[in-house]
Amino acid sequence: MNELRETYITIKQYLFPVWEEEFGPLTSKQREFIRELELVCPDRFIGANLRWSGKGRPCSSRECLLRAFMAKGVYDFPTTKMLLENLKGDPHLRRLCGWEYPSQVPSEATFSRAFKEFAESGLADEMHQRTVKAYLGPKVVWHSSLDSTAIKGREKACRKNTPVKKLKKKRGRKSKAEKAALATEAQPESKPRRLEIQPSRSLAENLADLPTGCDWGGKRNSQGKYEYWKGYKFHVSSSDSGIPLAAVLTSASPHDSQAAIPLMQKTDAVVGQIFYDLADSAYDAPEIHEFSWNLGHVPVIDPNKRRSDAKELEPDRKRRFRGRTVVERTNSEIKDNYGGRHIRVKGPTKVFCHLMFGLLAITVKQLFNMLC
Repeated sequence: MNELRETYITIKQYLFPVWEEEFGPLTSKQREFIRELELVCPDRFIGANLRWSGKGRPCSSRECLLRAFMAKGVYDFPTTKMLLENLKGDPHLRRLCGWEYPSQVPSEATFSRAFKEFAESGLADEMHQRTVKAYLGPKVVWHSSLDSTAIKGREKACRKNTPVKKLKKKRGRKSKAEKAALATEAQPESKPRRLEIQPSRSLAENLADLPTGCDWGGKRNSQGKYEYWKGYKFHVSSSDSGIPLAAVLTSASPHDSQAAIPLMQKTDAVVGQIFYDLADSAYDAPEIHEFSWNLGHVPVIDPNKRRSDAKELEPDRKRRFRGRTVVERTNSEIKDNYGGRHIRVKGPTKVFCHLMFGLLAITVKQLFNMLC
């Protein structure tokens, strides 16, 4: 945390005054964007695969484009076209991204190709994980709160079941042997539940097993009424101070509990020590409780009233459970102010990348809010 404090003091006392003296006063969003650039240092994430190798026509600077997509998350621009208009019209923003003149800003097609590269390489998620690990990894996080939020997509829902060709039935009565064979084939194969096999698998295996295509989902809201949407679910874990620790994207249809163990694995990989896992009644499953204990955490999960063996939380755990609302504020903030309601891309890879740029901005904002 000392390094974070030094960065904060340097930006506030030296960088902001010098910039304002040279280019004029800064708005609150410009200050937030500068803090994110200084803390994340996007140039260190541009590997050899994203740099020009010296053959053919030089491509547009991927570092400048990465800075522009970070700005899109901070400023909550709904479309790339609006981002381009602001880059050409706002000299402050353009210089922060690395372009001096409006004619240097690439075309919309170039932005689209670069975003595809960032999404396929998982760059936004890597930036978030390394930022959290650098500033919260050595620290103790008392509570990790888990929850999901609905993300509406702008694409067709994927088909889960492929059509099966119907075979022509044989005319006449079936013999006893044929009836016995049909009865054997009709018996369903007993497959283990996803929650049963997740604890024994790695994070990569669990993430690969989760459905990620766009489909329809439903969820009971805070008023007790069901809401339905077409798109995805964004699962987030947050610390006590509202810093997003990890995130997972799934289809809209899977139950929240299906992503709990992968999300806990991902959170545990970037944070040194977590004492309590806070979650609502959707996560009340024996496998989740046991996995949390095995990680060295204490599960504080609201009992599901539908379970026959449900017991009320102890008074001390009830007080801890009240802090779970911090993750709900994180979910509402990413949807209201950091691009969660402006999904203009298609496919889970691009949607996750778009959301992670917004989550990265929230992470940096909350890290600096701890020092204010």
